[in-house]
Amino acid sequence: MKLCRVIKPGLFTTVQDLGRRGSQRYGMPVSGAMDSYAFVAANLLVGNSPNDACFEITLLGPELEFLANSQIAITGAALSPVVNGEEVVCWQTLQVHKEDVLSFGHPKDGCRAYLAARGGINSPVVLGSRSTYIRGGFGGFQGRQLKMEDVIEICKPSEVFKRGFALPQELIPHYGSEVNVEVVLGPQSDYFTEKGLKTFLSNVYKVTAESDRMGYRLEGSEVEQRGSFEMVSDAIPAGAVQVPRSGKPIIVMRDAQTTGGYPKIAVVTTPDISRLGQVKPNDKILFSKVSLGKAQIRLLEFMKTLSQMKSKLVELSLQS
Repeated sequence: MKLCRVIKPGLFTTVQDLGRRGSQRYGMPVSGAMDSYAFVAANLLVGNSPNDACFEITLLGPELEFLANSQIAITGAALSPVVNGEEVVCWQTLQVHKEDVLSFGHPKDGCRAYLAARGGINSPVVLGSRSTYIRGGFGGFQGRQLKMEDVIEICKPSEVFKRGFALPQELIPHYGSEVNVEVVLGPQSDYFTEKGLKTFLSNVYKVTAESDRMGYRLEGSEVEQRGSFEMVSDAIPAGAVQVPRSGKPIIVMRDAQTTGGYPKIAVVTTPDISRLGQVKPNDKILFSKVSLGKAQIRLLEFMKTLSQMKSKLVELSLQS
């Protein structure tokens, strides 16, 4: 079933799910939603499975004409969505009708919003995922960001209910322009001097314009290395913080390559990787060290939050 037609594509709108797991050994990035918390919430609000494909919308949203009645939800960044010129509420189920037009205004908070539609966005499954990998040119909608006149289809057409859901206010995040990011030091933290480690953990870094789904280049105090170490390229997980010879950290994100030769001073904890999905150029980041044990506890808490989110939704009556 056809869902919508793209009138304007926005700055950078792609189809994503939770990622392409199990193929990194072949050199395949995981990709997937930059903010998995907001992504899962969007799906649950329209009765989808947590991993159903959604639109990931970056900073400036698209303009979409709906081609059928549907239920949608918009979560993540506050990008001022409106339907037929009237402002709509995020983080809850919304009813849309054939010929309704959804557009977005001025970004107010965060970087990436997620638009889920009941039934999930239809796109080819490549290596177990519908996520778009732009550099590889596959997944999502024809392996690219949305363009004008694209027609998007629903994967599993289903009945539109007269009830919906809202996420409780206490579970809705607020992003701001400064974020404290928890990291576990290593695996090459011994390549850096004590001064370098102190610099990394005590200075504020600014996200530069040279940042995207592959990684964030940071501007700030240089992190001093121990001599001129050379290292053989090894595995890079999402959240790894690399430090090239310039001494300016780079945070690896969802679309990054799977190996690299820059020493990694630290790795961001899993919940904060999602939080980093909402930072934008000129936002500020401060790193703080946590133990591996605490990072594991935070991971378990994050996964528990996602698994229990559905049970915490508040039921709504929707106007027809």
